Formats: sequence, C-alpha cells, structure tokens
Amino acid sequence: MPFKLDPFLLSLLATLGIATVAPCQGAAVPVFKNLAIMLIALMFFLQGARFSRSAVLSGLTAWKLHLTILACTFVLFPILGLMLHAIAPGLLHPDVWTGVLFLCCLPSTVQSSIAFTSIGRGNVPAAVCSATASNILGIFITPLLVGMILAKEGSKSGGALDIVFQLLLPFILGQLLQPWIGDWARRHKKLLSFSDRGSILVVVYSAFSEAIVQGLWHSLPLSQLGMVALVDSALLAFVLIITMVGSHLLGYSRADEVAIVFCGSKKTLASGVPMANVLFPASSVGLVVLPLMLYHQIQLFVCALLAQRFAREARHEEEAGLQTR
Repeated sequence: MPFKLDPFLLSLLATLGIATVAPCQGAAVPVFKNLAIMLIALMFFLQGARFSRSAVLSGLTAWKLHLTILACTFVLFPILGLMLHAIAPGLLHPDVWTGVLFLCCLPSTVQSSIAFTSIGRGNVPAAVCSATASNILGIFITPLLVGMILAKEGSKSGGALDIVFQLLLPFILGQLLQPWIGDWARRHKKLLSFSDRGSILVVVYSAFSEAIVQGLWHSLPLSQLGMVALVDSALLAFVLIITMVGSHLLGYSRADEVAIVFCGSKKTLASGVPMANVLFPASSVGLVVLPLMLYHQIQLFVCALLAQRFAREARHEEEAGLQTR
C-alpha cells in the first residue's frame, strides 16, 4: 500500500493556515463558538443514530478479545502517556503534554480499525464489534479518564454539564430515534461523513483562531512539532509492540492478534477534536489537539505497512497449509 497523505489531514492543515492568516476575531468569535457547539451536538446525535446495537451485541460472545482491546485503549495508553510525561515533563509545552494525555484517553477509530484488520486478514467481525463498542463507551469513559489524569497533573478540563449536553444527550437521542432514522443515516454514510468532517474543520478553525490570537506560534516554536511527532511515534511503537507480544503470550490466534493490534492502537480524530472542544478551555484547545492530528497521520502510515505484512504472513500460512495436504 503506497504512502499518501490523508485528504482530511490536508484539509486540517489548510484550516490551520487560514486560522493563522485570518483568525476569527471580534463579533465573529461567539458566532463560531455557538456554531461549533451545535455541530458537535449534531455529530454525536448522528453517531448515535448510525451505531447499530446489533453490531455490538453480535460480537459479545468473544468477551475476552473485546476486553483485551478495550484494556489497550483505555488502560495501556493512559499508563504509557503518564510514563512518558514522567520521564520527560519538560520536553513539550504543558498544553501539548495535556494533548498527549488527552490522546491516550480517546476511544479507537471505527473505519480504519476495521479496514486495516480486513487488509491484514484478521478477525473482522471482532474488529467491528470492538471498534464500535470502544466509540460508544468512549463517550462515557474518556471524560472520566481525562478528569482523573488531568486532576493528577494539575490541569483543568470542562464541566460535567457541558459533557452531558453536548455529547451524551445528543448521542442518547440518536440511539432512541435509531429505529426510525438509523437506516437513512447508514444509507447516507458518505454525506454524513462529509458533515462530520466539516464540523471538525469548524471546531479546529475556531480553536486555532483563539490560539493564534493568544500567540500560539510565539509560545510554541516549530521545533516542538518534531518533538510531538517523536512522542507520538514512541507511543504508537510501544503499543504495537505490547499488543503483538501480548497477543502471543495470551494465546490468541493470528486473526485475533491482527484485530487486537489495529483496534488497540488506533485513536479517533473524528470524535477527539469535538471532545477536546467540550473538555478544555478555548484558549488551550488548539495546542491540545496538535498531538492527535499528528498521531492520526502517523498511525495511518505505520498501520498501512503493518497490515500488508500481516497479509503476507497469512498468505504464507495458507500456502504452507496447502503444501502439507
């Protein structure tokens, strides 16, 4: 699979450029802030409408596999993030370190986790179930983890009411209306995906405008971006090694290992940016989401290569099996 930049990442970079050159100021600030709040609520409402309950319930029999993946997402990642922060607390700007810890608390992706599991000839039904469950549970677990970790680190996150009104209630309402609008939402997945990404771009523009006005590029030299990429890469490398070695030690099959590696190492950009906008002060959101934006591209590149390797191994196993018959 040849390497190529994610088109959505290019859109994010373009949005950062626009925010740098023409940041949102004055009377436009409350307009974009309220627009971002409404779009976030709409996004989580549509997520609730799209997530099929049967997709989660159908795979619950493989509970050990799903618990392993969820442990990687919500236990292993936060532990590694706290360890890296403890080793080199001065390596990154404090708000950027907050972003790394926030990244560690996020749920897995859905689409890319399933896609890479499929390419690597892994357990796709388990990936569907685990990735979906991770995103649903993440709406509840991520704010709790962020609150616990950042309270320990001395940082502040948003209030519980913001989380309830902007994330939980829209999602629950979408789930309640799913019998009537669920099929429509799934049929128009591409259109709604465009809507979701547009929502994220609005949030990013609003957040980075605030950061630019506050002097982002004066407080964060460009050399810090390299450090962020280094920390993100180290985080991903540790998780990939632990999930691969751990899968063997726990006796999982090759197909289950593939699902654990890809579902357990991914972090969602689609839900992460809106969550950051709810959980953190407007003045710090721009710096907080930087590690997540870089991690998004790094995980796509590394996991694309890894999926091809898993696929080759599967073909070799099949060929060896045919030769022994």
